[in-house]
Amino acid sequence: MQKVLIIEDEQSIAELERDYLEVNGFSSDIAMSGEEGLRKALAESYDLILLDLMLPGIDGFELCRKIRISVDIPILMVTARKEDIDKIRGFDRGADDYVVKPFNPNELVARVKAHIARYNRLTNRENKQEDIQIKDLFIDRNSRRVLVNEEEKLFTAKEFDLLTFLAMNPNQVFSKDHLFERIWGIDSMGEISTVTVHIRKIREKIEADPSKPEYIETIWGVGYRFKK
Repeated sequence: MQKVLIIEDEQSIAELERDYLEVNGFSSDIAMSGEEGLRKALAESYDLILLDLMLPGIDGFELCRKIRISVDIPILMVTARKEDIDKIRGFDRGADDYVVKPFNPNELVARVKAHIARYNRLTNRENKQEDIQIKDLFIDRNSRRVLVNEEEKLFTAKEFDLLTFLAMNPNQVFSKDHLFERIWGIDSMGEISTVTVHIRKIREKIEADPSKPEYIETIWGVGYRFKK
């Protein structure tokens, strides 16, 4: 049975999420604070995390960043804050989706199912995949590791998927819409702006000078191209 961690300090909302998830075949744990959520996320095995932003102790943004250091499962932020800057900040910390309260519980469950299914498709392939070596960048597609000048860099699931897709299709220009559909899925409810955020985070990890990218080039007004 797939398992979801709910990090939410409003008990009524946490129980609503739990009840709808369990009706749809998921098991779930509830953490009522950031500290408890962090302990559970790092100590136990989950398939997805539902994360509130307004938490006592560690807020959701900082908690997402801390979890992302060690865990690459999908994280869905669930919050009443709907400003674009908050969404971008959430994606910047490693969130995969952003759900605004009040939400339709059935839609929330649909997003949970979609993110878990997509994550499993991308990470649980049986066939061995070839490594990618381009200049000083090495991508191990089977163990999902990235090394730059033989130094390992930590990547979230979506960062790894986006980098790998671009590296496997060098010298081709892809629009943000195309990349969002390819990596997040056509049915995802996320924001196109997350592509820009993820490109920036990738550049910070693989480029010697992110302001003068050697690998991922911006084609203004069009999209991005991986230079080989």
